Amino acid sequence: MNTDRLMQIALEMAGLEEIPGDSAIHYPGDGLRKILIGIDAKEAELKIARDLGFDCVIAHHPSAGTSILRFHEVLLRHVDQMVHAGVPQDVAEETMRGTVASRRLLSSMQNYDHVPSVARLLGLPYLNIHTPLDEVGRQRLASVIETLDPDRTAMDAIGALTEAFDEFRSAETRIEILVGKGNNRLGRAVMSHAAGTNGGYAVAKAYFDHGVDTVCYIHCRPDDAKRLRDEYGDAKTLIVTGHIASDAVGINPYVERLREEGLDVATFSGILPA
Repeated sequence: MNTDRLMQIALEMAGLEEIPGDSAIHYPGDGLRKILIGIDAKEAELKIARDLGFDCVIAHHPSAGTSILRFHEVLLRHVDQMVHAGVPQDVAEETMRGTVASRRLLSSMQNYDHVPSVARLLGLPYLNIHTPLDEVGRQRLASVIETLDPDRTAMDAIGALTEAFDEFRSAETRIEILVGKGNNRLGRAVMSHAAGTNGGYAVAKAYFDHGVDTVCYIHCRPDDAKRLRDEYGDAKTLIVTGHIASDAVGINPYVERLREEGLDVATFSGILPA
């Protein structure tokens, strides 16, 4: 096994043809047998992994190299998702324009070579896989949310997700309704995920203003939720499934696939059991 193949497996599972901007092989290697994978893995975790005899570390979140510098590119996936849900192309593009430009400048300020330089010093293969595994998770979550009868309620959706995925039952967090009420009719629902980070106020507003009744994020800032409550009251619904549990929903199928390939894979840093 090598780092190229580790990345390619994730791309195949997600149905992607190219490595997204927020994912990268930061230090390549081959002959890999013992893998450590976690939601977050930086310099300290690389040293721990080397001391414990791992051959490679896979992080989920981007914190190094080009996955920092190109992170803004994957935010444009929100445009595709919004258009697919019926938001006009020009509205979707304008919704993301400022966010993409701001994130590009902020990312350029970071020390992008810090963690990769530690991997090089340790001689430890290191990569991060973000959007591909989030896309696996989005597809799994959407298969529940977007196929429920529109006459079901927001609480019904929470129950269906909790029943479908062990990760939510294992988590210390709970799926929450941040806008609307539990007895709100689900109506037209979308799972907004696998686009770098949540779309905040602007993306939810675009959905709400163009025929979507229920938006599901995996996380949302409190001030964004408050703005949406102030604007829509209880007429619309925003469900937040929980960051770490939802990440695990996308990561666990990948872990199982690697084990099927004969690799010894250990999980840590928030990967909840499936």
